[in-house]
Amino acid sequence: MADLIVKAAVKEALQDKNVASDFYDALDEEVDELLEDAARRAEQNDRKTVQPRDL
Repeated sequence: MADLIVKAAVKEALQDKNVASDFYDALDEEVDELLEDAARRAEQNDRKTVQPRDL
């Protein structure tokens, strides 16, 4: 699986918080699932375009 998140951006968004190294993998998996669900919903609605409402 390709990395879907940018570690530096996550770290910046969390500002002064420490981030465990395995957090990035877990977040990447969550994003992957979210994208798969959105693609599935678009397909169920006979669309090839994933839209915000698919989230």
